[in-house]
Amino acid sequence: MPSSRPEPRAAGRRRLLRAGLAAGGGAWLAGLPLRAAALGPDELAARLREGGVVIAFRHALAPGTFDPPGFTLDDCRSQRNLSDAGRAQARQIGAWFEARGLRPARVRSSPWCRCLDTARLAFGMAEAWPALGSPYGARESSNAENLAALRQALAEARQQPGRFEAWVTHMFVLSDLGLGGASSGEGLLLRAQPSGAVELLGRLAPPP
Repeated sequence: MPSSRPEPRAAGRRRLLRAGLAAGGGAWLAGLPLRAAALGPDELAARLREGGVVIAFRHALAPGTFDPPGFTLDDCRSQRNLSDAGRAQARQIGAWFEARGLRPARVRSSPWCRCLDTARLAFGMAEAWPALGSPYGARESSNAENLAALRQALAEARQQPGRFEAWVTHMFVLSDLGLGGASSGEGLLLRAQPSGAVELLGRLAPPP
């Protein structure tokens, strides 16, 4: 049964940090993000054209915090959904890309309806991918497996010059990748490093 409330995680993260450092930290620390200087909108668009990157969005505005108890992925009515402002925000995301002649080669989304709707309203398509799903509820695999799948996909995207992917996911997923918080509708431009680290190249501010 999916849970609508998160379990405390700070203690677990501290234990993981201590364990990683005690083991020498090499492999574990390779998964931490590298933070580069922020890119302006024009630079960000140019970087997307170069390809080899992923722009990962937190879903657009959806009132509330967690899904109601007993929600299911196959029933959007049981979930938190985009507000009218959120739907408008998603369309504005798409307009930003269209105005610059940018089109993602692939659009992948968490299977939650608010993410799928954000992707479809912005880009006209969406491929549901459980690895982008919320770590709270309706999981088909462990959080560690999902994060490993995301890092592998970022590494594969790096090998594709001239193309980029767009992902739509949740704040908790971006946080678990080590990227910090993200506002609703905000995009994070990501690139994998040979070390396995995730490089945060810049942020696309959410539409007002």
